Amino acid sequence: MHWALIKPYIQVRHAQGIHNVEGEKNHKAYLSPELFDAHLTPLGWQQVDNLHKHVHASGLVKRIDLVITSPLLRTMQTAVGVFGGGGYVDGVDAPPLMVANAGNSDRSAISSLNCPPFLAMELCREHLGVHPCDKRRRISEYQPLFPAIDFSLIENDEDVLWEADIREPNEDVAARGMKFMNWLWTRKEKEIAVVTHSGFLYHTLSRYGNDCHPLVKKEISKHFANCELRSMVIVDKSMIGSDSPTTNYPGKIPCGPDISSEAADENHSGNGVPNSSN
Repeated sequence: MHWALIKPYIQVRHAQGIHNVEGEKNHKAYLSPELFDAHLTPLGWQQVDNLHKHVHASGLVKRIDLVITSPLLRTMQTAVGVFGGGGYVDGVDAPPLMVANAGNSDRSAISSLNCPPFLAMELCREHLGVHPCDKRRRISEYQPLFPAIDFSLIENDEDVLWEADIREPNEDVAARGMKFMNWLWTRKEKEIAVVTHSGFLYHTLSRYGNDCHPLVKKEISKHFANCELRSMVIVDKSMIGSDSPTTNYPGKIPCGPDISSEAADENHSGNGVPNSSN
């Protein structure tokens, strides 16, 4: 009778994208049009492969009923690479999660068999506006690349949320995150994986734990590494928490630059560039 009070879910930050590499070199690179809808790097795909092995070896993938992904290339590539089935075989009566070479990936097609369903959701996108790497393509462009991802909850083909000259305020990102968390409670699935972005995770989770010990609060809201997985359980305050999760994955293996936008902002607070991208 407690399922109305408990919602276990898995959070994953996308693997290393081309914007992470360029932003590490020069913070102003986040403003480059060449990084539009940034895709994963070869190192990012290695991170995806390692996390894929982890979720299967730990048995975690068998418990997940639904994978929710932000509708950008880097998050969808990460989602299908980590939680998707094996290699796609032509003639199989099921569409692939990702076709071969989607988004400059140089990867084989990924099967939608023997894996959870995938759902794209705008609420869990990264900080909106200004940075081209955070602007999505038309949904009609994504659908042929990710045929088995469900885009039905996205109302507009064009990206009407991203604005070229206005960066979404931090408090608005947090409010959007809380709206997303409240929406998760309406889902019938028992355990859900969410593949999203560091800035979105940071501002959303920073809203939690205000009545906890400061060390707990700090742990909840610390920045995610590329391809890091954390398992969490949202519990009603009247209930007792469970043991520490055993399926967490630290990400960033193999290592590579993955500085988050929030950390980058702290290092460049005087340069007049608001918020970065993850």
